[in-house]
Amino acid sequence: MIKTFRGKLEHGEQVTIRLSTSKGEIGYSIKKFQIIDDEPGVVNCELVSKVFTRKQTTVDGDVDFGNSELLAMCYYRDSNNNAYADSTTVIFDATKVNQDIFVTVYDNSGNNEPTNYYLELEQVKLDLSEATVATLKDMRGTE
Repeated sequence: MIKTFRGKLEHGEQVTIRLSTSKGEIGYSIKKFQIIDDEPGVVNCELVSKVFTRKQTTVDGDVDFGNSELLAMCYYRDSNNNAYADSTTVIFDATKVNQDIFVTVYDNSGNNEPTNYYLELEQVKLDLSEATVATLKDMRGTE
C-alpha cells in the first residue's frame, strides 16, 4: 500500500510525519519525494528539503550523506528568468522505518520561499526481527 503526505512549509520549518505504531510492525520506505516553491516561475529560489529519522534542532541547507539520520533530500531551483529552467535533484535511501519521520525545508537563495512537499511511502509488514531492528536503529540514531 502507498501512503502519501503533502503540505506546505515555511523556510526553516520542520513537520512531523506520524508513522509509529504501538508494536512497530508496520514499516515504510520512501518511493517519491518532491518539492516546489509556492510561486513557480515568479521568484528565484534554491530550496533544500530533507527527511530525517529524528527531529532536527537546526534546519539548514547543508547536505551530509554521512548523517545516519538523513533518509532523503531534494534540491529544487527555480528562477523568474525564462532563460534558466527549473531543476530538481532527489536522492533517497531504501531504508525501512517504523517510527515518525521529519521533513525540513530551507531556502539557500535567501528569499525564504514557502515550499510545497509531496512524500510517497510504501507500507510494508515487518516481521518481529525487522521491527526490532528498525526500532533500535531509530532509538540509537545509527545505521
